[in-house]
Amino acid sequence: MKNKTIFKSCSILVFFFSVFLVRQLHAEENRVYEPTQYGLSGLLGYTYDPSDDIYFTQISLCALYDYDRIWKHRAPKALHFKIEGSAGFAFLESGTARLITNANILALYYLNFWTDRNITPYVEAGIGVIYTDYTVEGQAYRLNFNPQAGFGIEIERKTGQTNFLALRMHHLSNGGLNDDNRGQNSIILMLGQYF
Repeated sequence: MKNKTIFKSCSILVFFFSVFLVRQLHAEENRVYEPTQYGLSGLLGYTYDPSDDIYFTQISLCALYDYDRIWKHRAPKALHFKIEGSAGFAFLESGTARLITNANILALYYLNFWTDRNITPYVEAGIGVIYTDYTVEGQAYRLNFNPQAGFGIEIERKTGQTNFLALRMHHLSNGGLNDDNRGQNSIILMLGQYF
């Protein structure tokens, strides 16, 4: 008698789980994602820590995806996933120009409740890796981690194109992989356009 009850209970659970799974798969097939956008931007950076004598400029390419398209779980409609790659030059106090390149992933969240016609503000944060063809005193590696966070606005023009302007805090360090872990902190300003 006890085995029959367990069997019936398991059968009911399997049935309801199967119905739930089929409904989820069907919903996924009918899901309408936000279109993927690709962008190009230029950025200016100013390193204020450990010194204020390093400036850098980069060209950046990015792809902006509906968050659910990449990470298969329910997420707020305003949440997006950005992949970004940048390359350019850092200008040191010695007057030399050195290569600086990085690749990052970021979560971008639109603040739709502040949207005003053609302007949409957003916040973003993420992490990546960065290579600098120079080090500062106390910095062990040229290849480091690169967490970033900031805010920006998107401006939709009458032509249908969207421009964006962002301000970010930019950090690089080895994350404690070496005792010589003097990081660098910067502020960056980005101006770009989605296509």
